[in-house]
Amino acid sequence: MKTPFVVTPVLSAVAVAYKNGAMIADNVLPRVPVDAQNFKYLSYPIGEFFSPPETKVGRKGQPNQVEFTGTEVTASTDDHGLDDPVPNSDSMNAAAQPGMPDPKMRAAQGLTELIVLAREVRAAGLVFDAANYGATNKETLIGVTQWSDFVNSNPQSDIKEGIDNMVMRPNIGVIGRAAWSVISQHPKLCKAVFGNATDAGVISKRAFADLFELEELYIGEGWVNIAKRGQPVNMQRVWGKKAAFLHRNMNADPQFGVTFGYTAQFGPRVAGEIVDPDIGIHGGVRVRVGESVKELVTANDLGYLFSDVVA
Repeated sequence: MKTPFVVTPVLSAVAVAYKNGAMIADNVLPRVPVDAQNFKYLSYPIGEFFSPPETKVGRKGQPNQVEFTGTEVTASTDDHGLDDPVPNSDSMNAAAQPGMPDPKMRAAQGLTELIVLAREVRAAGLVFDAANYGATNKETLIGVTQWSDFVNSNPQSDIKEGIDNMVMRPNIGVIGRAAWSVISQHPKLCKAVFGNATDAGVISKRAFADLFELEELYIGEGWVNIAKRGQPVNMQRVWGKKAAFLHRNMNADPQFGVTFGYTAQFGPRVAGEIVDPDIGIHGGVRVRVGESVKELVTANDLGYLFSDVVA
């Protein structure tokens, strides 16, 4: 079957290999391959793995039988892609000047950066949305309880109380940069890390993770321009002034394993080109980068969210 979109190995290599160090979506909502765009995943009730049946077996008896009663949920990945028109004249000019980057490679890299940023925005919106947490697994801090109030607030006791009541203890934390820059200087956390005699300084991500028995702490560093096209640039942090503590199971897949959430991915990220004779007098190609993914929260009881953690 002929197709106008030709996947180019060289451009696909750029799209797949591209890594933006500031982005954390792949760590927070790991990618899980699915076999088709339309797929099914199992959602397990909270008591499924916490209600042990009778396990004792008589000498001639039969062991009790159990059946896992996960609810099958239908979902589908969404296609996300962007095009960049590249005139053939640009490619010819680049080929004639040694050392000039290939315009198509440069386009693939720029498109990938925007695809990655859009995914980061979706992931942050999902993870930092209070609606995606159980009723008792979220709280909004107000006034003196906000962790920017170094005198009255106590982030250590707030976090410990919140996560200790979770049915499965979180193993990762996610905090927006604007919040982390304040939290990392909180006197009570400094005392807990450096000793009671020290209430000033800046604690590291590793020290914070160790304090709360987390495998990793991820800080959302990314920026996004939220202004509409044609309006003055309005740069905002992708991850806001919130803190989430999640149970992440790297071995979970759509059919088994409980985890706060993951990203279903159909096929690899692709890049290629489409011939377009209407670009300039020499024609050209439209470079396209895209992926088919769906960010999901699959067990909202396995996360705890603090909103408005700093003023």
